[in-house]
Amino acid sequence: MVWLAPSAVAQGVSESRVLPSVDYRDGDQTLNAFAPVSAATRYSIVKLNVDGGTVALGTVVGTNGLALTKASELKPGRLTCWLAGGREVPAERLGVDEDDDLALVRVQATDLKPITWATENTVVGQWAVTPGIEETPFAVGIISALPRQIRFPRALIGVQFDFATSQPKIALILAGMGAEKAGLTAGDLIVAVNNAAVTNREQVVERLREFHDGQTVTLRVERAARQFDVAVRMTALPTDEEASTSRFSERFNHPAGEVSRRANGFTMALQHDTVLPPWLCGGPLVDLDGKAIGINIARASRVATFALPPDVVKRALAKLEPAPAPAVQAAR
Repeated sequence: MVWLAPSAVAQGVSESRVLPSVDYRDGDQTLNAFAPVSAATRYSIVKLNVDGGTVALGTVVGTNGLALTKASELKPGRLTCWLAGGREVPAERLGVDEDDDLALVRVQATDLKPITWATENTVVGQWAVTPGIEETPFAVGIISALPRQIRFPRALIGVQFDFATSQPKIALILAGMGAEKAGLTAGDLIVAVNNAAVTNREQVVERLREFHDGQTVTLRVERAARQFDVAVRMTALPTDEEASTSRFSERFNHPAGEVSRRANGFTMALQHDTVLPPWLCGGPLVDLDGKAIGINIARASRVATFALPPDVVKRALAKLEPAPAPAVQAAR
């Protein structure tokens, strides 16, 4: 694909207006072409710091200083925000939506402008701009996939069932995984998962799909005619891509921070091909009119970044936004 400045997208554009190949993606000429987009949005964005180090961008969603950002990047410490214009102000975290890794923060500033949300449907191939608090955007890309559920990697308890019976009877314990650490043994029969009774292997597998890496599930197990409960920690096996990335990282000392700490498990997310470091997540992804088509939520792989679409963001905000203070009735 040839990357053009927005003014050069029109049909019949002359060859002289095509950008040099060195500027197709991240060159200054490309980013300068999108400067009007940053001008329209930079006062709707904050840059969040923890103990002086930048950890994420934030998307302003209220005139009272409320902003949304990526929750898993907000490690404990002193939280401040840099604003467009170069001013640093205090901020506080108000709440977290675990479902989509969003955090609501209150920025101690009164001159912030809430982001404007796009109302038209996003389409594959349209421009996607990641602005910041500067006069030019951080990066540009295109939408590569429409909103879809992004599941957590499948997590396992670490057993192999006995296929000679339809019952969820354990035939083999996998070394180093949760079942072994919880003390399960071959011959144990699983009779309930988190207090929900199960009678066959398929029911166990289906219920365990609801859990992800690091979570703990309670199994009721029958052994020698005696039943007891055990807590088993779920463990995700690396995908082929993750295993390959891990080997590449070890061999070439590739920075592990290239991918977000949490890069999956979102109720719905659109995908674009912008290459963003994790600290640029949390800010808006906008169209050429400067309207937000989502909030960048994760750098997922070498060529994929996820953004939460507006309807998902608005639902999360409705859950997180503080209730207005009750009106004080004047004394008579």
